[in-house]
Amino acid sequence: MLTRVRAGSCTVSGVSVGGVYTSLHVPEFDVIFDIGIAPRSFVGASRLLISHGHADHVGSLGSLIGLRGLARLPAPTVYLPEEIRSDVAEAVAALSRTQRRPLEVPFVSMVPGVDVACGDLWLRPFRTLHSVPSLGYAFVRKVQKLKDEFLALPGSEIVARKSAGLELFRQEERVELAYVTDSLIDVLDQQPWLFGAKVLILECTFVDQSKSRADAREKMHVHLDEIIERADAFANEALVLMHFSQSHQPSEVRRVLAERLPARLRETVVPFLPERGNWPG
Repeated sequence: MLTRVRAGSCTVSGVSVGGVYTSLHVPEFDVIFDIGIAPRSFVGASRLLISHGHADHVGSLGSLIGLRGLARLPAPTVYLPEEIRSDVAEAVAALSRTQRRPLEVPFVSMVPGVDVACGDLWLRPFRTLHSVPSLGYAFVRKVQKLKDEFLALPGSEIVARKSAGLELFRQEERVELAYVTDSLIDVLDQQPWLFGAKVLILECTFVDQSKSRADAREKMHVHLDEIIERADAFANEALVLMHFSQSHQPSEVRRVLAERLPARLRETVVPFLPERGNWPG
């Protein structure tokens, strides 16, 4: 049932069908992106990032909490847009009442531009462009690098200058993984650093002219045409395309991507699709 692909140094598993359910697990980052469905294999992840409040992205939160309870694990830490925290918390409270037991869920409200520490990485939320409040997420590594003008200095001189209070280092950021779903593609133009993420997971709901670019924009989703016209901008090691419309069969999506993607994108695009057969469910 689950799709599993390798994208650079990441394993991405789960399900993503536009308008039906999206839930992706990346074990290397101990994270689940959205929870439209709750597979048992996701139970070990301690972090859940919710992009927005539509049911196909958040509707199985209760199931995930229950599965972790069966495994004697606490609820995951749930990161979500600040605007929907109270609504989601209220839904969990209602579920607690129906089950006659408390469900303790740690919620973290996320605000664009405010990074949150996650182990040795930083979790960066950024505004995406959908019909409801929505966020994308990136895992960023912040590294201190010696400024170029000091590279030739011996170690003792560097120590001496540091002790004297001189600013010797600059901070370098490396975007290890980024996730963008249910959004106008304009978010990439507004956040051009996403083009340089090592691994970028990006929605691509419509792939041919059965739905035009205008149709996609009206629904606030991405069309393959819009990705192709930005082909030269993508510098990712891996670009995972997902959230395809169920109006396209997986085999059809593979064919269209093979026919239409420019050569430089074919080298990096990883279609998040079942190997064979229809969409799960």
